[in-house]
Amino acid sequence: MKRSCGLILLCAAVGLCGCIERELYITSEPAGATVYVSDVEVGATPVTTPFTWHGEYEIILRKDGYETIVAARNVPAKLYELPPIDLLSAMAPWTYHDRRHFHFEMSELDLPDDAELIDSARELRERTLEPVEP
Repeated sequence: MKRSCGLILLCAAVGLCGCIERELYITSEPAGATVYVSDVEVGATPVTTPFTWHGEYEIILRKDGYETIVAARNVPAKLYELPPIDLLSAMAPWTYHDRRHFHFEMSELDLPDDAELIDSARELRERTLEPVEP
């Protein structure tokens, strides 16, 4: 009886041990870009968002007047999160903080002037009005 109670208490103690907090910290130059991580909007830069799984994430940054950035970033597991070490990490009486930082430089959008835009529109209209041969 004492042995089974001790085993139950040990299992309960293991369940109350530390954990791992994972975060992606995304910044951009200039700040204020809207960030999407795997097609989910997470906020404007600088932004911190939690992540659960390691692997590749698609990160999209959008800001008016700047070119949209679509980037794939790999988030590999740290040593203490690889099996079988991860079991020991989960039983540690402290919390691990896994914070990954990604920084992006945004380029200003090269907008055409009015004359170029009008010429482009005329050319497009002419192409669409041409008859199509079957």
